[in-house]
Amino acid sequence: MKKYFFYVVIFFINMINNSCWLDKSKPNRVYMPDMYYSEAYEPYSDPYPDYKKSPKKVKIPFFLGGRGSSLFPVKGTIPRNPYGFLSYDIPNTNKGYDDSKKIVTSPLQKEKKTSRIITTEDGKNIYQINCSICHGNNGDGQGLLVKKEKILGIPSYKDRDITIGSVYYVVTYGKNNMSSYASQLNEVDRWKVAEYVMYLKNNK
Repeated sequence: MKKYFFYVVIFFINMINNSCWLDKSKPNRVYMPDMYYSEAYEPYSDPYPDYKKSPKKVKIPFFLGGRGSSLFPVKGTIPRNPYGFLSYDIPNTNKGYDDSKKIVTSPLQKEKKTSRIITTEDGKNIYQINCSICHGNNGDGQGLLVKKEKILGIPSYKDRDITIGSVYYVVTYGKNNMSSYASQLNEVDRWKVAEYVMYLKNNK
């Protein structure tokens, strides 16, 4: 009987020791640390906190205090995407819109040599999610919101004097009743949509 009593006492002492610790903001024991702490660096966080694992050695600037993972890009680097660098410096002005009409070729097409072939489906999926509700699946201005008279005055692409550059301009900056979609679509997706709009204008 005394033997079992001893084991019971040891069990409860062990439970108390494992359940009591000073810092309540951190787990006392982590059984699966790889599930608690990501191998990837999270923005503004310290990698591998509080458990024994050797972090990758990264040289961090002195003024960051030796902490953090969101470091600035190397000086002089240029952001890239899978289609190469897409420059677009046309300003959001009336003259800028007129200048955008001079662009008749998508820069994505120029990058075909260094990236995968761009198809109509690339822009179609993005268009149907973001644009067709107003402009219609065929670009005829008969989207669902127009049919329900929630919004009016959406023109057909066939009736508009547009180029791929002017479409990109409007998607980027907005025009008249249409707001900018720059926060929803990155530059590559905007060019894909512009390509698909021109496909609808010329083929539907």
